[in-house]
Amino acid sequence: MTRQQNPSKALLLSLIPGLGQIYNKQKAKGFIFLGVTLAFLIYFFAIASGELGNLITLGEMRGRDNSLFMLIRGAFHLIIVLVYFLFYAFNLKDAHTTAKRWNNGIPVHTTLKEMIHSIYENGFPYLLIIPSYVAMTFAIIFPVLVTLLIAFTNYDFKHLPPTKLLDWVGLTNFSNIWSLSTFRSAFGSVLSWTIIWALCASTLQIVIGIFTAIIANQPFIKGKRIFGVIFLLPWAVPAFITILTFSNMFNDSIGAINTQVIPLLSKVLPFLNNTLIPWKTDPTWTKVALIMMQGWLGFPYIYVLTLGILQSIPNDLYEAAYIDGANAWQKFRNITLPMILAVAAPTLISQYTFNFNNFSIIYLFNAGGPGSVGGGAGSTDILISWIYRLTTGTAPQYSMAAAVTLIISIIVIGISMIAFKKLHAFDMEDV
Repeated sequence: MTRQQNPSKALLLSLIPGLGQIYNKQKAKGFIFLGVTLAFLIYFFAIASGELGNLITLGEMRGRDNSLFMLIRGAFHLIIVLVYFLFYAFNLKDAHTTAKRWNNGIPVHTTLKEMIHSIYENGFPYLLIIPSYVAMTFAIIFPVLVTLLIAFTNYDFKHLPPTKLLDWVGLTNFSNIWSLSTFRSAFGSVLSWTIIWALCASTLQIVIGIFTAIIANQPFIKGKRIFGVIFLLPWAVPAFITILTFSNMFNDSIGAINTQVIPLLSKVLPFLNNTLIPWKTDPTWTKVALIMMQGWLGFPYIYVLTLGILQSIPNDLYEAAYIDGANAWQKFRNITLPMILAVAAPTLISQYTFNFNNFSIIYLFNAGGPGSVGGGAGSTDILISWIYRLTTGTAPQYSMAAAVTLIISIIVIGISMIAFKKLHAFDMEDV
């Protein structure tokens, strides 16, 4: 009778990584785990401990210590340390699980050759995805962590390293958003407009895109390719060129909208009476112009996506609905729209999150103007363009910008997750 392994003993031994694996007769894996741990300990005491110490103090001598560099390097090494702790947790779980496998008679790979073969046979997909996780860690998580840490410092124009040292200030930046009247009024105004902008602009482009796709997909429409080319023109031209062109067209005094379009429409709609609309000098009209522009810029993508979905819907469904006496609206509501949402829901939601942070159209059209709502924010600034102002003005407020960035992230992630869950965006058919 084979000797039974003690899972609790394996777990206890693996407090020193590798010993639990050696106890479980996996000497190759045990020595690898032990080697990784020794390498980490050398790295930690030779490099990481000092950098993490600097991250805590953010420097002690002005002119010599650069607090910002210390924060960035500390964040980098903090990620490596956290990754090792994940490895450490995996080591504990592996030792405990392997001991149970021994006791349950499940084959356990003990030699290096068997372990490599097992990894190749069962873990090859994970090997392929590891580089992506590494890249994601240092291309996404690392900048996010730095931003998170800066939000808890006093990094502004009064504290610019290395002439000044940074200090940890806790939640002061977040509380200032609500306690300082200028920031409170600016944040409320900018946040409300950002939400209105994201909802209206995204909904407009989605409605136009779906509507044009449904019309273009009708069998009686002739010259579909010509319509397709026309509808794709806003997508084909670089957005920044289109935005700058519209910026000139909406000029109050010499723009084509006021000097040519409105006078032409006045002949059909007398109530316009050649009215000169203050597109770029009145905040309300500027917001209207921005929403209309984004509807124009964004609908081609929705059009292409929806057209592909419509062409994949079986015609039998519409024939059955016709036999049952369904009208056009009932066909759309019960067949077309559910099919579109079933496929395109994640993409449609992403349009709202994209416009929530759509910096280019806000900045290029009128630079967040006209006027100001305080706190360095323009009357048509959204949160992301306000952050730009906070970091590039004559008195940059980097820590406040970082705090606002975190608030944006929480809002976008929270709303997106709720919407994905409600629409079952990522539910699998086989689940």
